[in-house]
Amino acid sequence: MAGDKPTGSGKETNGETIDVNSPYYIHPYDYPEQKQVNDVLNDQNYNEWKQEMTNFLLAKNKMGLVDGTIEKPGAGSPMSLAWVRADAMIKKWLTTAMEQEIRTSVRYAKTSSEIWRDLEERFEKEGSP
Repeated sequence: MAGDKPTGSGKETNGETIDVNSPYYIHPYDYPEQKQVNDVLNDQNYNEWKQEMTNFLLAKNKMGLVDGTIEKPGAGSPMSLAWVRADAMIKKWLTTAMEQEIRTSVRYAKTSSEIWRDLEERFEKEGSP
């Protein structure tokens, strides 16, 4: 019956097809050390870094994982592993774009949204008048 299987372009992962428009989709050209921003995050450039990183994540259709609007599916969900893979890639993108000291401080965050919130709490207060 029409609609039972995806008809658009997709990527098969463990028997599941992930539509290319899904936030879980990782393009074959995406890789962990991919350049996302012009300058790595340091103590002085958070606002500029955040704007560039936000644009990068929006273009990759991943901002929902970072801002927490797309929550991790339950363990029994067929999309749980796809979410974990996408979030792991985002975590690497975020940490690759940071100075070593900042990267070390977020090393043990479990999700990309934890990293994002931590950075907002740390740096947005400093940028306020």
